[in-house]
Amino acid sequence: MSTYQNLKTEIKDGIFFLTINRPDKLNALNRQTIVEIGAAIKEAIADKSVIGIILTGEGPKAFAAGADIKEFMSLSGDQGKDMARSGQEIFQTIEDSPKPVIAAVNGFALGGGCELSMACHLRVASENAQFGQPEVNLGLIPGYGGTQRLVRYIGRTKALELTMTAAMLPAQQALQLGLVNYVVAPDALITKCVELLNVIKTKSPEAIGSAIRAINAYDGTMEGFEAELTEFGKCFTTEDIKEGINAFIEKRKPQFAGR
Repeated sequence: MSTYQNLKTEIKDGIFFLTINRPDKLNALNRQTIVEIGAAIKEAIADKSVIGIILTGEGPKAFAAGADIKEFMSLSGDQGKDMARSGQEIFQTIEDSPKPVIAAVNGFALGGGCELSMACHLRVASENAQFGQPEVNLGLIPGYGGTQRLVRYIGRTKALELTMTAAMLPAQQALQLGLVNYVVAPDALITKCVELLNVIKTKSPEAIGSAIRAINAYDGTMEGFEAELTEFGKCFTTEDIKEGINAFIEKRKPQFAGR
């Protein structure tokens, strides 16, 4: 495995644990950390032993409490745009991962941290988690995909309110709005994420990847339906569908090979 300056990584029972390791900075996302996250995600995707990824922050206080604001001080408009584009591309790598990525949100997920959590496929929050896009307090807006993904998850009206007021969203309210999948006690956070991946790993890896791509293609137009047709057809070219059907007929659990 690769070694990272601002991340801790570990593979255990097929799960790639990726931990942002800047607790003294509340795991703030400076540019190096974002680049390292992108590299670690690509490493996990390429590793055939990995069935899923859990992304979290070191310590109980923060998943990731925004960006490293000091890096913004001297940026021009074009430089700011380039920085945001780089962040968007890395976060898109997470969303496009054919292997499930679960955000284990332990504390603050603010600004870029909230955007990072939304790039993951599922979000499990501890009871003390808080989400928010407070960029307007700095004269900014979300730049790593937050304005788009927030609308997707909680709707336009609440996304506008949350972004314009810079309010923080407690875990239970985030659950009610559909931003997170589960809220659990802090000491049960990783356990719940592992539990979810242990269920997912019994399914066809090929089908999981197709489902992610089809759902990611949703945009309210017919293009999403076309993407579903394409991925549905691809499933019929895999060994997994043959195993799945045979197991169903033979009344046994399938043993998917991921091919």
